[in-house]
Amino acid sequence: MSVKSFYIRNMLLKYDKQLVTARRLARYNQALKMARGDGEETLPPDVKRGIMVERIAREVMESLLLSGSDNPVVREIKEQLEREVGEKLTFTYPPTELDLQVYRETPDGTVEVTPAEKMVIMEKLWQISLDRVNATML
Repeated sequence: MSVKSFYIRNMLLKYDKQLVTARRLARYNQALKMARGDGEETLPPDVKRGIMVERIAREVMESLLLSGSDNPVVREIKEQLEREVGEKLTFTYPPTELDLQVYRETPDGTVEVTPAEKMVIMEKLWQISLDRVNATML
């Protein structure tokens, strides 16, 4: 192998690595734009609206409802959930734990719901939040 062919081969390998890196960076930048919402111009309006409804419903559920906020939308969502479940519910984040705890109020006091019941309640809460946000958005 001559010195000239070594340099050419080395140059082509470096060029190939640069192309692979450029493609990877382009995919990464595209993913960042989509995450920030910059790339949503190519999405149909109904898809963009659905994404926005989910974002707002998640915000209502996490930041307002589960933190104990008392605004009209949160009150209506809680009331509808309690009507569907048939019991008064309390959502708390205990200071020493990371997971949300759901309690039902009974004549004997508050009782924590089972994990299976919690999943059903959280799914109902999500659907009610989605429906409520979807109904209020223009």
